[in-house]
Amino acid sequence: MIKSGHLIYSSWLFVILFLFFACREDVDTSQLANYEGPMRVSYNIELFHSDSAIVRTKLTADKQLQFENEDMEFPEGILIHFFEPDGQLSTTIRADRGFYTRKTNEYRGEGDVRVHNLIKNQKLSSEELFWDPGKERIYTDKFVTVEERGRIINGTGMEADQNFSNYKVFKIVDSRIPLPGEDL
Repeated sequence: MIKSGHLIYSSWLFVILFLFFACREDVDTSQLANYEGPMRVSYNIELFHSDSAIVRTKLTADKQLQFENEDMEFPEGILIHFFEPDGQLSTTIRADRGFYTRKTNEYRGEGDVRVHNLIKNQKLSSEELFWDPGKERIYTDKFVTVEERGRIINGTGMEADQNFSNYKVFKIVDSRIPLPGEDL
């Protein structure tokens, strides 16, 4: 009797263990992947960069997404104001979407990108523009239109100081003077 009781006990133990391990679901490893979305979402932001307690730039955006690697995205647009040392607003950059890459310390505007130097009344439009705050320059390799002093310049590729005071268009496609009454 003892042997048959031990056999029954062992059989039940085997059945229970078999059912326990047989009912385990396979784990979908794609659900265990690292989250790569934004770690923080901010609304109606204003970021100021100053030098010697003087505001040099002001960045505004309706929405900012910040990621784990400290990159940022501005999906609803970005507006950057540049100020002269005396505090006068000199230049604005506006884009439909904006991005900041921490690794390279560069901002990128996409969509309808417009630069306006208010002092010289110069305007630039492009579909993409980069701003390097460390080197204080803006640039693109995309098509650009520059409007200044009664003329329009179209070309591909451009580099300028961040205030858009001095610029160079790399491959000029055409340049023209608008007709009287034609809107720049």
